[in-house]
Amino acid sequence: MALNSDFTAGLETKLQQLRDDRVYKRLNYLESPQAARVRMEGRGDVLILSSNNYLGLCDEPAVVSAGIEGLRQYGAGTGSVRFICGTFTIHRELEQALARFVGTDASMSFVSAWNANEGLTATVLEEGDFVVSDALNHASIIDSIRLAKAITKCQSAVYKHVDLADLRDKLQSARGAKRRMVWTDGIFSMEGSIAPLPDLLQICKDHDAILVVDDSHATGVLGQTGRGTAEHFGMLGEVDIITSTLGKAVGGAAGGFVAGSSALCDYLTQRSRPQLFSNALPPSVAASALAAVQFIESHPARVQALRDNARYFRERIVEAGFAPLPGETPIIPIIVGETAAAILMSDLLLDEGVFATGFGFPVVPQGQARVRCQISAAHTTDDLDQAIAAFVRVGRKLKVI
Repeated sequence: MALNSDFTAGLETKLQQLRDDRVYKRLNYLESPQAARVRMEGRGDVLILSSNNYLGLCDEPAVVSAGIEGLRQYGAGTGSVRFICGTFTIHRELEQALARFVGTDASMSFVSAWNANEGLTATVLEEGDFVVSDALNHASIIDSIRLAKAITKCQSAVYKHVDLADLRDKLQSARGAKRRMVWTDGIFSMEGSIAPLPDLLQICKDHDAILVVDDSHATGVLGQTGRGTAEHFGMLGEVDIITSTLGKAVGGAAGGFVAGSSALCDYLTQRSRPQLFSNALPPSVAASALAAVQFIESHPARVQALRDNARYFRERIVEAGFAPLPGETPIIPIIVGETAAAILMSDLLLDEGVFATGFGFPVVPQGQARVRCQISAAHTTDDLDQAIAAFVRVGRKLKVI
């Protein structure tokens, strides 16, 4: 079959430019389950400091066994979308557990957290509505708003990162809108910072706005028992809509969900295009996610272990001479400046047996490239000490410290 040679050549030129700029991303293949330590193809034993496996549940036996049993009971896939014949009893069990866990009346699962965000905004907003988003929100939120604007002709704006005065101004300017919606991350993934939820809730009340919190990096992480940003601030049950993922702390498999009122979740069942036109979440994944939620509920010490590990690493990396962004979450970004520098630091760390990913533009602003460390409850103190020692050796080599 003949391929369009000009099209392919154009892509090759762009790829070569990425290589020349030293920002080309290379995939690393794992040969073992995601864990604090993995077996990486061509590298052997590697200490992972870049995974969303915050609670170490990716290889937790109870979670893995539940997925295997789900595979046996329900088969490999759904073979259908939800409203035809793709809804299994395990979907209902999972959605009830998720709603209970995050403090809402109901929840609706999606095949990814991206789909959950995409499927929410464009479904519930209409022409004449207004949506405003934090400047550092996740790309899935940004694209969901772009899609909503294209489909519904709603109006949108972006407020400066956690700038409450700017948010108030944006909402005030939209006082004539039929409805107003505010989108924020719970934990901002590239910063490791936490959204000021009490202030956001008050502003939304003052302006009759709906607050939507994407808790993907906070579910299983924040709060005394891991129930997310709302629990962290003692406001469980007060957020209008929560979206989150099943692919990070909650088992690390795949999938996402929207949680809110029963009417919201029913409406998403009726009208959300990702629900209507995509196969449902595989039942084996739903089963492992359900087991992960149940595990978190019955093992609050795992959440505390994550908190302790994050504090330990942050304190020791500062003592070593680095200046990570301040915070209290297990996301600890170390700013190095240019994208190429972040990627080089990541490569040198991997040579030391420690995998921490370098991020640059367009994921983060120009000049603010960073190596993002993500701590897990599965890390031991020895793991963290090894990682810090590697950072010191590489940091000195690159004259970062």
